[in-house]
Amino acid sequence: MAAILTAGLLAGCGGEAATPEPPAVPAVQAAKVTAARPSGELQASGRIARRREMELSFRVPGVMTDLRVDAGDRISAGQVLASLDPTGIAAAEQRAAVELERARRDYARDQALFEKGFVSKQRLDDRASALKAAEAGYSAAAFDRRWTKLVSPVSGVVLERVRQSGEVVQAGQTVLRVADEASPLVVRVPAPDREAGRVRLGAAARVRVGEGAPELAGRVSRIGERADPRTGAVEIEVELPASPDLRSGQIARVRIDVGGPAADAPEAMARIPAEAILEAQGRQATVLVVDPATSTARRRTVAFGGFDGDDALVSGLADGVQVITLGAGFVADGEKVRVVDPASLGSQRTAAR
Repeated sequence: MAAILTAGLLAGCGGEAATPEPPAVPAVQAAKVTAARPSGELQASGRIARRREMELSFRVPGVMTDLRVDAGDRISAGQVLASLDPTGIAAAEQRAAVELERARRDYARDQALFEKGFVSKQRLDDRASALKAAEAGYSAAAFDRRWTKLVSPVSGVVLERVRQSGEVVQAGQTVLRVADEASPLVVRVPAPDREAGRVRLGAAARVRVGEGAPELAGRVSRIGERADPRTGAVEIEVELPASPDLRSGQIARVRIDVGGPAADAPEAMARIPAEAILEAQGRQATVLVVDPATSTARRRTVAFGGFDGDDALVSGLADGVQVITLGAGFVADGEKVRVVDPASLGSQRTAAR
């Protein structure tokens, strides 16, 4: 009876059993992993300067009556470069001298009276305090008088004259910028914080000033301890050889030899599209890669170095492996996939709507 029923069913269906269609292979987009190959040099531009350059100013305000040097002039240590009108300072010193003389007389008189018992010990102590204050006032006035002359602390060259003779200058206001020629020429360049970690003290550097000029050999003499809060860059100082052709203020192009980064450093990690990351926790993340032999998706755990813009930094993937980007969230581990280019994937989705 069962055979007859089966035969009847086959006859009603045209004589053939219905075969279910295989499930469609999901289409995904993938990106090829290119292993990081960090450059062996850091390139940047900076301004040449003497290591010791300083801004000279007067300690006291006044009218600058004498300015004896100009930009480019050679100067020597101890040389008088500029002077203020001393009239006001001299008057203040004279007043302080008069106050000091009065305080000395008052103290001497009361000391004699104290020895005879005519004044108290407290009064004599007050006179002593007043004398000390007068002495301090006179010392300050004399010190200010010495600052009416601007004296060079170094032997070198005047880089810039900021003020002119006859101007009223305030205390601490820059009058001249000078450079100590006993200090070496350096060029300071900004480096991204990640790149700065690859630079070593004493590393060789090549410096070029102007197009077509020969390269000069330098060395890294200082690496900044903190990044600029505005730009995040770390300042690298490169010391240059002595050369009569170099001038403070010139722009130089610098190439610094750098070593390779550590295996887990961001510079040693490959960049993949951020959407390829399925899960990330701490320094680990998971991605799906395409097994070329079976065209299946395989889940992989990789070292994770964070995101940088639209990219994720990872290591632990072989060079040339395809990591699934678009569609990764809808594919299971071990599932067959079909890799298509973005244009094809977009047209297929449009047609499916």
